[in-house]
Amino acid sequence: MKKIVVIGAGQAGASLVARLRKDGFDGDVTLIGAEPVLPYQRPPLSKAYLLGDIALERLFLRPKQFYGDQNITLKLGHKVTAIDAAAKTVTLAQGEVITYDQLALTTGSAPRHLPASIGGDLAGVHVVRGLVDVDAMAPAVVQGARVLIVGGGYIGLEAAAVMAKRGVKVTLVEMSERILQRVAAPETSDYFRALHTKHGVDIREAIGLDRLVGTDGHVRGAVLSDASTLEVDFVVVGVGITPSTELASAAGLTLNDGVEVDALGRTSDAAIWAAGDCASFPHKGGRIRLESVPNAIEQSECVAANMLGADAPYEAKPWFWSDQYDVKLQIAGLNTGYDRVVTRAGKGQSVSFWYYRGGRLLAVDAMNDPRAFMIGKRLIEAGKSPDPDLIRDAASDLKALLRP
Repeated sequence: MKKIVVIGAGQAGASLVARLRKDGFDGDVTLIGAEPVLPYQRPPLSKAYLLGDIALERLFLRPKQFYGDQNITLKLGHKVTAIDAAAKTVTLAQGEVITYDQLALTTGSAPRHLPASIGGDLAGVHVVRGLVDVDAMAPAVVQGARVLIVGGGYIGLEAAAVMAKRGVKVTLVEMSERILQRVAAPETSDYFRALHTKHGVDIREAIGLDRLVGTDGHVRGAVLSDASTLEVDFVVVGVGITPSTELASAAGLTLNDGVEVDALGRTSDAAIWAAGDCASFPHKGGRIRLESVPNAIEQSECVAANMLGADAPYEAKPWFWSDQYDVKLQIAGLNTGYDRVVTRAGKGQSVSFWYYRGGRLLAVDAMNDPRAFMIGKRLIEAGKSPDPDLIRDAASDLKALLRP
């Protein structure tokens, strides 16, 4: 095995090639990315970068010199058009054909767009995913501008926080009964609704977007599902993402809410692997796909080791975060199937919500409470489920719960 090719130059792809070299692989390594810039962090894009607090160079995961020093060939600004699994080749849009012995897909995910039939193709309608998206939006983010944010998940709420901090007049619509309904308990929804309302965001729940209206091809207004209308200067769409599986599908790989991989990260083709947002993998008797930076790093590093023969199953330890105004939300575990939420007050304005199913601790949402997050994470990973009454008692010693 002398040639490894990685398609997708985001967090997962960059982590994978770095791990290959760290683990001693001395063959050819090629990292292909559609964007013409070095691999970069995405979370700060819609926050510190959009606010102008950090420069582009600070987004880069590693300096250009690293890839040269590690003898990693970068093919940036190159779109892959086809994978020939039988011939073990990758074809680029420019016509170049690259051979591989092993291939890794770290193609990530793509944001959902509004249909053109309701105005989704108007100028001034933005998604938040890549550098080009944020650069296109930035000129509109000025004090006094009016924005409609479609979607009350974490993407939409983070965008709302940034816009409000810049003095933009924000209206956010969520077609479900409450914001964060798909991913969090009512307690967490209530917390963030109050936080955004305090900062002047107009949150409208159980209300969807009927259509956008424009003048001269640019969005100027919106008609909502309750027949109310808004005048807007621009729109941010945060209605979720989908795994980027087009190449895998065309290559004949098995799909299952993403590129299906086994516990090692191998696809239905023995020479092709996948990691990050695009990969669906076994987890606790089922199958999941995790959209998070920690998973992109940890899974891709595990896959890199397995490409070199480690034979080590990936054991996901899910955790996530979200920054909104002066609040840092940290989430440990997965709350799927919870039937009870226990509230623990922290110091000052900090609070945490603990999700249980029966007597089993599943997940923790911690707002400005890193101690609750870290202890909750360790408890979940150790399979320990403390008495909910101890969690509720703010005077109890959380750290003592970790003792045998």
